[in-house]
Amino acid sequence: MDTAFVLKLLNETLVLILLLSAPALIASLVTGLLISIFQATTQIQEQTLTFVPKILVTFLALALSGPWLISQIVVFTQRIWALIPQVIGG
Repeated sequence: MDTAFVLKLLNETLVLILLLSAPALIASLVTGLLISIFQATTQIQEQTLTFVPKILVTFLALALSGPWLISQIVVFTQRIWALIPQVIGG
């Protein structure tokens, strides 16, 4: 196991983390932006107004993308398990 192998594995792991977090983060970001625009146009400056819709949309995004998220995690985990013999030198 050399440094290049570890760096490649680390890179793939970080990319997977970004991909897995993207649906929830993007949904939350878009919802927050829409609520901010609504608050700016109506001049309603209630701080708690953003929390419930953002939480609901985030959970909905996770529920809808759940099967894809799990399949990505399973594929990555199987790949890691398959690399164990190479890592320990077997």
